[in-house]
Amino acid sequence: MATYAVNEAGIAHARKLIDGRQYVLDSDWGDAQPKAADENRYLENHSWEQYGEWFLGLTEGANEETKARYAFVCGDFRRVHRSGLIACVYRAAEWRHKAVERAAYDLLQHLDKATNLG
Repeated sequence: MATYAVNEAGIAHARKLIDGRQYVLDSDWGDAQPKAADENRYLENHSWEQYGEWFLGLTEGANEETKARYAFVCGDFRRVHRSGLIACVYRAAEWRHKAVERAAYDLLQHLDKATNLG
């Protein structure tokens, strides 16, 4: 099983988007989550660094500047999705990636506080 480190750049980017009110509170993450074609389109006009900011985890041992390097996407390349954060919390918890789980949970709490949901 892969292991993951927390992507501090992704955490900071998500927090900045939340603070800037760039979020979606109610979405079906299965529909909203970026597909491979969406990722490829994004990478045509953005750097790997910008791409990586949408992910909360970094795959340990994966090569830089590859999609395999990034895990736990939480937005659609425009906004953070609450359902995406929930999915990150759930998936990280399910596979016992505790540091990523905590980071995603903290962002979810930050979003809920910012939107008076929590």
